Amino acid sequence: MELSLASTNFLNVFKHLDTFELSTTKNNVNLFLCPINANKFDYSRVINELIEPVADFAISRKVKKSYANKPMTLSKVARDKFVEYKKNTGELGEFLLYCFLEGHMNAPKIFSKLEMKTSTSMYVNGSDGVHFLKVSDDNYQLVFGESKTIKDLRNALNDAFKSIYQFINEINDKGNSKSGINFEKRLISDNLDHESWTDTEKEFLTKLIYPTSNEDFEVDDAFGIFIGFQINHAEDHRTMKNSVFRRTIEADVKAKLSKELAHIESLIAKYDLYGYSFYIYALPFTELDKAREEIMKGITT
Repeated sequence: MELSLASTNFLNVFKHLDTFELSTTKNNVNLFLCPINANKFDYSRVINELIEPVADFAISRKVKKSYANKPMTLSKVARDKFVEYKKNTGELGEFLLYCFLEGHMNAPKIFSKLEMKTSTSMYVNGSDGVHFLKVSDDNYQLVFGESKTIKDLRNALNDAFKSIYQFINEINDKGNSKSGINFEKRLISDNLDHESWTDTEKEFLTKLIYPTSNEDFEVDDAFGIFIGFQINHAEDHRTMKNSVFRRTIEADVKAKLSKELAHIESLIAKYDLYGYSFYIYALPFTELDKAREEIMKGITT
């Protein structure tokens, strides 16, 4: 089954700084960095590279095929799926998580929540999207997405794992019942016809969603997490030589994330999430709110 992305070239704009392995749970955290130009984060390059994947994320393969000979219309339909960029704080994270899950992890999209929206003012609850990952010939994972773009790194991590706990246990902040992972699986199953799957692919995906003991493979639930956070650097950093500035920023963000690895493991323990695989992607921003607005405006207008 193919990726929904037409190309993964966009990934080259981000520098993969490091992969951190959590010592207890063996989950990985991948740290990426935006391009730097003249001692500033170059968001214009990010925008240029992210324009192409917008349609792959926002609409289904089936709809894309229906606009195969109308590329400008396809672009408009995809961009219209996003809410007004100044009011939204979540869709950039959802989009970047999709890009990393497909582009870096090679996990094909089953569907994204943006596909379900019928108006720009409509918000869809649940996970940010669903992918699947082939771990081995006899093991697959359904990967549910969770993204947080919050200035404080620890707060972003706290919110992400709390959301995952509530999603799995189908409860809200007050402990009352709400739709969660089982509803999500029904939603996927009910909407398989919205994609251009072959009968064989639909049968396979149905088995992934509702596996039986008769299958020759096993399926586990997993989570892809995108964390966008803010970094602040001293004013004197701006006067550094370009090469020194880059090294300084890279060292700073590595150190900042390293300090949170034990906390991530404590969150997994706190919410009793042992057994789940977590694929965590972290990306720092300068002036997060301003950067988010600039990038969203650039890819949707």
